[in-house]
Amino acid sequence: MHQYVFYQPCLGCQHRALTSHATRPPRLHSRLSASSPQTQAALRTAAPRPKKDKSPGDWFFTQRGQQDWVNAMEIKQNTDIPELLRELGIKYDPDRLAEALKSRRGQVRSRAVQITATVGAFVARILKDYATGSVQANMRKRAVQLRELLTKLGPSFVKVGQALSSRPDLLPKPYLEVLSDLQDRLQPFPTDQAMAVIEEELQASIGDVFSQLSAQPVAAASLGQVYKGILRSTGESVAVKVQRPGIGDHIAVDMLLLRRLMAVIDKNQTIISQPLVPLVDEFAMRLFGELDYIQEGHSCEKFAKLYAHVPRIRAPGIHWSATASKVLCMEWIDGVKLTDKPKMDAAGLDIIDFVDIGIECTLRQLLEHGYFHADPHPGNLLATTSGDLVYLDFGMMSEAPQGARYAIIAHVVHLVNRDYQAMCRDYYKLEFMDPSVDTSPIAPALAEFFDDALGASVSQLNFRAIVDGLGNVLFQYPFRVPAYYALILRSLTVLEGLALSADREYKLLGRAYPYMARRLLTDPAPQLRASFEELVLDEGGGLRWNRLENLMEESSKSVDYNPSQLWLLAGIASQ
Repeated sequence: MHQYVFYQPCLGCQHRALTSHATRPPRLHSRLSASSPQTQAALRTAAPRPKKDKSPGDWFFTQRGQQDWVNAMEIKQNTDIPELLRELGIKYDPDRLAEALKSRRGQVRSRAVQITATVGAFVARILKDYATGSVQANMRKRAVQLRELLTKLGPSFVKVGQALSSRPDLLPKPYLEVLSDLQDRLQPFPTDQAMAVIEEELQASIGDVFSQLSAQPVAAASLGQVYKGILRSTGESVAVKVQRPGIGDHIAVDMLLLRRLMAVIDKNQTIISQPLVPLVDEFAMRLFGELDYIQEGHSCEKFAKLYAHVPRIRAPGIHWSATASKVLCMEWIDGVKLTDKPKMDAAGLDIIDFVDIGIECTLRQLLEHGYFHADPHPGNLLATTSGDLVYLDFGMMSEAPQGARYAIIAHVVHLVNRDYQAMCRDYYKLEFMDPSVDTSPIAPALAEFFDDALGASVSQLNFRAIVDGLGNVLFQYPFRVPAYYALILRSLTVLEGLALSADREYKLLGRAYPYMARRLLTDPAPQLRASFEELVLDEGGGLRWNRLENLMEESSKSVDYNPSQLWLLAGIASQ
């Protein structure tokens, strides 16, 4: 008989998890057995007592509220759904999803009533604001109401709200600001349920796999929660991420209904300049992708491989022998969350230093390989005492097209030159605009904003201010912000927010400029050579020495600056 040891890990050791792509590794070949009576007794002893509801409005966030919600929706685990959900995370097919849920009309209808009643009441308020001319006066109030209703509708809609917080082409500034505070508030699910998921997924008893496993989760979110353990086979400390039971079914129903709702809105609204159904489909594919922990593990390994050369960047290793679709076992890394200033100070760690590392790494992800971590919120970043910045939770990854990577750098050059017509042309390459749309009328709006904002240099601008200002322009014209661009905006905004919490004078663009300068000086790609010439040559072909000197000075601040690479310029110039 295996002996189980359950303990509560120290509060200073907090670890969160990950998500990614590929095929399922071999399962553990051990007989599935129910947990022993001793184990069940230990779990019952360690399990937290149910908390009383703080108020009627908070019922949803308690364990009892979660169970009431599941019962009201009448959603039961469907054995035909799990494999479909994994496939939808790779290639989303809304018709297949609708077909799979046909046999559950009653369950879908129950949830539909809840969603339409909640969302319908909000839409009615918006329509009344338009009818009474009070849209602007009530905008922030409505934004807060939207955040509250998304929270009450559960995990799927919390994720929707978080995605909307980085879409200035869909929502005006007050909504973006309010939704940026949207957080998962779900209570952890019972540990005995988590243990059952582990045993079912790994086809082995807990004791066969782990010599120790904490009785309480050390972190919890909407899709899953994390336990600390020791792997029996190697004796290594590990983080074990376990998916919330039934969450896939709930998301499947919500995505089906959300798509239907957006189809109705697409047919009747004229406020937003782009159809919403394709956005729902794109979001649904990413959300279903987060449900496959094997996919997450492979994403983590791909990230580590691509960016292993970047100084001070680290990602956990994956233990595939104890990983399955709903269980992810990874290296445990001790660290401090960047948001925990007291612990950062006590460990002698500088928040600004780690944010600077994160900014350069984010730019590398976007502009070098184009494969980037799309959810770097503060809980997914750890600082270690050795000085490494650890990325966690690889459930949401994205890729930027090659052409867009060069277009972003060109766009920065055009901004520095205040060439607003060229900026407008960039929007075609960035896929912000359909080529059939004439972007030249947008130039005056860009000039009006940036001529005021660029009182100093671009490097002195607050990144959030640029996003907000551009958002006002984007919302007035038929822009469509690609998903990769919205995600990278969110990533950089989060990093700047962390820095501003420690230094109110922090300027993200100023810290990002050394990397951009190094790329312009050393990258031999023809597209970047053209951008370099635009920046350092005047209209008559003369050299702007001050800009060249500034580029060389700033590039030397990049973490892996190599002056020998500057000879590339001489070689190119002689061609």
